[in-house]
Amino acid sequence: MKVVPIGDRILIKVVEPEAKTPSGIILPETAKEKPQQGEVLAMGSSAKEELPLDVGDIVLFPKYSGTEVKVEGVEHLLLESSDILAKIVKD
Repeated sequence: MKVVPIGDRILIKVVEPEAKTPSGIILPETAKEKPQQGEVLAMGSSAKEELPLDVGDIVLFPKYSGTEVKVEGVEHLLLESSDILAKIVKD
């Protein structure tokens, strides 16, 4: 199944945060926060014009934004381009 976003929407694969704290404590599922970052998988035509993003970029978004979609059993989000807060750039 292939999902192609329309207009200014962006398909994001949610990136789960680490299950361990920096000190090595393993967090149970109930203590984890909702993920706020993900990988760009596809972009609508308007989103390509509005944002300096490419497929594969890691982005930040608000906690409870977007529409949750399962594609082949994997959790994804459909976000509007205005929901993207930042792009993560690794040095």
